[in-house]
Parts: sequence; C-alpha cells; structure tokens
Amino acid sequence: MKTSLQQTGQLRQELRMNPRLYQAMDLLYMPLLDLQQHLKGELEVNPFLELAEPEVDEPVENTEQETEQDETDWEEILLDGFSVGGAREQYEEREYFEPVAVEHKDLSDHVAGQLQLLDLSPRVAFLCVELVGSIGDDGYLQATLQEVVDGANGLIEAADRKEGGLATDPFTCEEAEQALRIIQHLDPPGLGARNLRECLLLQLEDLGDRETLTYRLVEEAFDDLIAHRWNDLARRYELDPKTVQGAADELGKLDPKPGLRFARLDQQYVIPDLVVDKVDGEYRIYLNDGGMPRLRISPVYRQIAGDKKQFVGANRDFITEKLNSATWLVQAIEQRRQTMLKVMHFIVDRQREFFEKGIEHIRPLTLREVADVVEMHESTISRVTSQKFVQTPRGVLPLKFFFSSSLGTTSGEDASSRAVKAHIQKLVAQENASKPLTDAAIVDALRRRGIQIARRTVAKYRDQLGVLPARMRKRV
Repeated sequence: MKTSLQQTGQLRQELRMNPRLYQAMDLLYMPLLDLQQHLKGELEVNPFLELAEPEVDEPVENTEQETEQDETDWEEILLDGFSVGGAREQYEEREYFEPVAVEHKDLSDHVAGQLQLLDLSPRVAFLCVELVGSIGDDGYLQATLQEVVDGANGLIEAADRKEGGLATDPFTCEEAEQALRIIQHLDPPGLGARNLRECLLLQLEDLGDRETLTYRLVEEAFDDLIAHRWNDLARRYELDPKTVQGAADELGKLDPKPGLRFARLDQQYVIPDLVVDKVDGEYRIYLNDGGMPRLRISPVYRQIAGDKKQFVGANRDFITEKLNSATWLVQAIEQRRQTMLKVMHFIVDRQREFFEKGIEHIRPLTLREVADVVEMHESTISRVTSQKFVQTPRGVLPLKFFFSSSLGTTSGEDASSRAVKAHIQKLVAQENASKPLTDAAIVDALRRRGIQIARRTVAKYRDQLGVLPARMRKRV
C-alpha cells in the first residue's frame, strides 16, 4: 500500500452563520430588561457608541440671585444661640438609604425557633433537627423514618470515630416516630405529614374535630371520600348523602400544603415590550422602550476614525472593528423594533374580535401564518414572540397567548383551541350542580354553537383547565 499527499478541488454549497447573525438573533430573543442591560454593556466597551440625549432648552440660571439666597448670616446665628428659625433638617443634608428587602423567615427557621422553646433531651432534639431537614417546602416529610434514622446514625458514627470511639447507642425508628409526633404538634398544623390523609387528620386534630363526621371520613374512608362516592358513604354510615357531602365540604377550609405559607416566592415583575391602546376606535401599537438607551454613533469618534492615515497596525484594526460593530448594533436595534411592530400589527389585525369581545372570539394563529405575511422565517417570528409581553385593554399578555391550534366549525371557519377552552369553562360554570354536564353533553353544546370537536378532545381540554369529571362535580 502506497501513501501519498494529493490536492483535489471540490465545489459545494454551505450555509454558515457569522457571529453578527447570531447576535442579531439574540437581540430578537431578548426581553426588554435583558436588552437594556446588554446595551449598557455595549456602551461601556465600544467608544463609538453614545447615548442620544433629547435636546432640551435649559433655562438660564440666575447665579447671582441664588448666591444671595444661599448665603447664611453666621454672625446672626451665633448671637441667636444657633437658633436659625427652622428645623435642623432644613440645614443639614440627610443621608439617603436605599430600601432593601428584609430577611425572609422560611419554614425550617420557623420550626427551629419553636424547637428551641421546648425542653428536649439532646438525643430527641438531634432527631428533631434531622427530621426538620427532611421536610419539604410544602410541609410534608420527604423521607421515610428509616432513612432519617440511617442518616442520624451515620452522623453519630462519624462523630464517634473522630472523637475516639465514644459509645453512643444507635437511634431507632420508635424514637424517630416519637420525635415526629413532637414536630407534628408544632405550627403550622399539618406539619411533618407523610401524605395528604395524615396532613388533614393533623389539622382536624388541631381544631379539636376528632369526634366529627369529617374526621371519621378522612380516617376510615379516605379513598371513597376523594372519589366523591357520596351514595356509598351514605349507606356505610347510614346517613343522608347531602349530610356526607356537607361534612366533606369542611375539608375545603383546610390547607393541603401548609408549609407553602412560609415559602419564599420571588415576585417576578413583567415589563411589557409592546403597548396596544384603543384611540378613537382604532388600535394603536407602541414599543415600550422609553427606558431603553437610545444609541447613536459618536460624531467625534467617527471624525477621528475618518483620518485613517494616523492609525496603523493593531490600532487601525481596533478602530475598524469597533466602528463596524457600533454601526451594525444601531441597525440591528432598529431592525428589531420594526420587526416587533410589524408582527404585533398583524396580530392585532387578526385578533381584533378578541380585543373587542373577549377570549371566546380569539382566532387560531400559527407562527407560519405570521411568517408568510411579514415575509420572515418562522424561526425569526418564534424569537420575536418568545418571552415578550404586550399591554392590551384585555390585560398584560404574553405574545405566545395569541397563537393556538384550530378546530373545524360548521360555518367553514376554524375556531381557536383557546376559545374552545373558554367555551368549556363557561359551560361548566353555568351548569346545574345537581346535574353536571358530561363530556358528551359538552360536545353536543359545542356542536350547537357550530364547533366540531371529539369527546376525547373535550376530556383533554377539561383536564388542562383543572375541571373534574361530571361524576365528581355532582352535588346532591
């Protein structure tokens, strides 16, 4: 076999994306706050960029008059015993402190504070701390007692080896069960439960309702209770079904996840990228970019860069790169603005009935339809509408809200799946509680409104809306 080096020519087509195209796509994807931070960063690293400040005629300052007013007669103040005829704050500059969020007390801190008030032996206190570490944010015990005991024994064995093999009896599941009962009597009621049934029982015990029918239903017939088998429960306890259902309704006053009241829920503020207002019967669309830096090419640096004779080598390359980058960024920002406005104009035109009449009249819309009209690629429209919000007369909505699949109607026009869900929700809200609508009845009701839909699709939409089946919605 003979090896050799050879050169061959080959002609082929390739699609390659330059870095600027990647940056342009990133700019389209960025929400308003991220874009503001990105532009501020570009201002710091590119000398050719500067803020385009609005030109405002500043009033001429009367320095002589202000000087006379600012002068203080210190001799009079001294003779007056430092009484200047006003409050001290008028003559001293007060320090301003930025308000900050206070420390949040989570569930483990809340429980630990209660344990410190109890007179517990070191052994029991150690087990209680281990159990608290295994309680999730919802207040439920996330590990089995055996796992907690194994973890506690492992820590004890490691400490014994480190301290020279001190004799320490291992923990048992019985001790863990006793420690758990201590925790379950702390606040909030239902803390440390291992399942929903135990959580409800703990809360009923805390209310002193152990002798009630509600407690017996949870303790003795929990499976039938959650399945809403009112007639079976009524026969079992020889009661009226309405009485059983009334006792079950008391469970609605309890908290199925008691620990969440101490969970830190970070507030996420949404700043809309677009604004839709109705002015004189017409919908006007604006970009909500008032707080975004307005960039322009610095005329001073552009003039300096124009004299290329004074720059050579790396300096010339740096000037050329930064100038081209600044020019491209300004153009990309303007292109982003125009693209977003163009997409939103089409959405408003397409969804005018939604803005006028509500969600039941929203029309089906896909990314491809928008891409074909605005003459852009479907992926570009996806980036424009991702993580963007619009302020409308119907509230602040994500742009993705206006896109949904379609279902056929008898009139030949397509209906939006979002509108169909709104119809289903309205039908359930208006139904007779003693005779709730089945999925088949909902199909018939929608067909009378001209919407062709299968029963399994109704069941799927009902589950997505969190609506129970008809049998479990029935009131006796």
